Formats: sequence, structure tokens, C-alpha cells
Amino acid sequence: MTTQEALAYFDTLEPVDLSSMMGRWRGEGIDTGHYMDGLLEATRWYGKVFESPDIVHPLVHEDRFGGKFFVNPALLPLKIAAILPMPREIISWTFPILRPVLTTRKPKARLRMMQFRGRLSATMIYDAKPINDVFRKIDDQTVLGLMDQRGDSSPFFFKLMKDV
Repeated sequence: MTTQEALAYFDTLEPVDLSSMMGRWRGEGIDTGHYMDGLLEATRWYGKVFESPDIVHPLVHEDRFGGKFFVNPALLPLKIAAILPMPREIISWTFPILRPVLTTRKPKARLRMMQFRGRLSATMIYDAKPINDVFRKIDDQTVLGLMDQRGDSSPFFFKLMKDV
């Protein structure tokens, strides 16, 4: 789908409250032609964990054996990825090597209710990046996420499915 189609769909969805976001969520990107399409999957991104509104792990990744670890988003050069796209194969090969440097145990985001595109909905605010992930409800177990990054001309879309 195009970015405009994704935005139109996003706007039809109901807001999400904070309590609905608590727990562990499995994620996947939605292909809209954004420079981040496939980037998270190349790093074995698993999803997000919301322990409380003040304890959020925005980047949960999976190792080769299915173990989970948290990545510090402050250490990821997203702006460089926008300017200098790197083949996903190189990213998937180098990411495990960089894991010891990128891993954290501390929460790196918060969850708040914020107004975006005319609706108040749960929004994840990164601690060290000018990024907000706004969520809208697809169904009781699935939300659509829109990554709103300062300076980015179009949003990145992803889907989160509740991991029970």
C-alpha cells in the first residue's frame, strides 16, 4: 500500500488507551515504500514491551535461538539509513556482531495519551530520538503503529500483535 493509503486507513481506526498497550507485542513492518521498509526485519526485530506507562522497551529483538533482548534506540543511526540506504543482507549480518554494544536493560521510551491527526490515542515517546509511535486499534489483539519522526517527510507504518 502507499503512504497515502496507509494514512487513510490509520485515520479510520479507533484510538487505543494506555492499559490496552500493556504487555508484550510482536511486530512487523508494513511496506509503503519508506526507507525503513524491511530494516527492522533485517535486525530480527521482535516487537515492543510495555511494562507500564513509564517502562517501555521500544526495540525488542530476537537472537538466533529465540531469546529476546532490548536495543538502545539512541545508538541506531536512523538518519544515516535515510540518506545512505544499506542492503538488508549487510544489516542482518552486522547486527548480531554489534549486539553487545547496542543492548540495554533499561527502558528507553514512555507511553502517553497524545493527540495526533485529530484523535487522542496511546503514543510511545522515545527517550533519545525525536520519534513518536502513535497507535490505533485494528482489533482487540492488533494495533497499527505510525512512526512520526521529526524531519521525515513520510511516516513509517508497522503492525503490533499482542503476544499472549
